[in-house]
Amino acid sequence: MSTDYVAGAHARAGSRTWGELVTAVLGAVYLVVGVAGFFVTGGVGVADTEGSKLLGLFEVNPLHNVVHLAIGAALVVAYVAGRKAVGIVATFIGAVYLIVGLTGPFVTGTDANVLALNSLDHALHLGSAAVLLAAGINARRAARA
Repeated sequence: MSTDYVAGAHARAGSRTWGELVTAVLGAVYLVVGVAGFFVTGGVGVADTEGSKLLGLFEVNPLHNVVHLAIGAALVVAYVAGRKAVGIVATFIGAVYLIVGLTGPFVTGTDANVLALNSLDHALHLGSAAVLLAAGINARRAARA
C-alpha cells in the first residue's frame, strides 16, 4: 500500500491548490479569532445579543467565539484530509456565510441576534463567503482533474 494517501498526503504542500492553501489560512485565522474572542467576552452572556468588541470593531459573545472555533477546526481538518474535503467543506461554509451575511442585517438589533452580529460582521461574512466559495470551487475542480 502506498503511503501517498495517508492523512491527505496525496496532496502535499507542493501540489496544493491556492484554494486549499486559502482554506488552511482562513481555518487558522478563525481558530485564532475564536480564542481571542474569549479574552474580550468576560461578563457577556453566552448568547447575548450585544457582545464585546474584538479588535474594537467586531462584536462577539461566547457563542460567536465557539462558532469561530468550529469553523476554523472544520477548515483545518478539511485541509489535512485533502482536496476533495476542502472542496466540500469550504463550499459549504462559504454558502452558510453567504446566508449569514445576507440575513444578518435583518437580525441585528433583534432578540434573534444570538451571535451578537454587527454591521462590520456582515461585511466580513460576505467577504469570507466569496473567498471560501472560490476556494471550494477551485479545490473541487482540481480534485476532478
